[in-house]
Amino acid sequence: MTSRSTLPTRPSARVLAVGGVAGLALVFAAPLAASAHVGVTPDTTAAGSYANLTFAVPHGCDGSPTTEIRITIPESVITVTPTVNPNWDVAEVPSESDPDYTSAVVYTAKTPLADGLRDTFTLSVPLPSGEAGDVLEFPVLQTCEVGSTEWDQETVAGEEEPEHPAPAIVLTAAEADGGHGHGAMESTDADDGTTSADSADPAVGTAIGLGAAGLVVGIAGVALALWALRRRSA
Repeated sequence: MTSRSTLPTRPSARVLAVGGVAGLALVFAAPLAASAHVGVTPDTTAAGSYANLTFAVPHGCDGSPTTEIRITIPESVITVTPTVNPNWDVAEVPSESDPDYTSAVVYTAKTPLADGLRDTFTLSVPLPSGEAGDVLEFPVLQTCEVGSTEWDQETVAGEEEPEHPAPAIVLTAAEADGGHGHGAMESTDADDGTTSADSADPAVGTAIGLGAAGLVVGIAGVALALWALRRRSA
């Protein structure tokens, strides 16, 4: 009579590998998907405070290098100070209705930014004295050597994220001392205690949720693989 082998067979090893890799792929795919958009990260979201808003451009237009980034400034933001980026020329576009106000900031590449390379652009702005939960959108027009992409679609809470969402931040309660740009890690939402960095970017919540789901799937895959391994070894 042929004895049963107590060593794991190759099919079981493949099951283990597939289960583990599938879970890890989902864990890491979520943040990567979220970072595929042109987005904005504030160092504070407290209403009435001064904030540094950093816009990130992670890729070109369907493979074409980026030549220009135009950031539209909401009317409620009364002034803006662009930060110099040595690889780009920067200019402020005055409002047609009131030349004393800036309606957009335009960064023009000295050398086109190749697809697959990332760059950032920081604006210093006074946030309006609004209510906690107010959304400020900063639509971005990304112009490339071939084609362009308008990041101007509104993200609605509870609905699927649009293909080209406008970079946006969500105001939190004003600071008691009328703060002038404290770090995002120090600023908390008065309602639920979450950090302003979490509440500022709708993609963050999606990424965290998908990452957690991926982790659960990964654990389930490993458990299934171990079960299959034990059955074949029995």
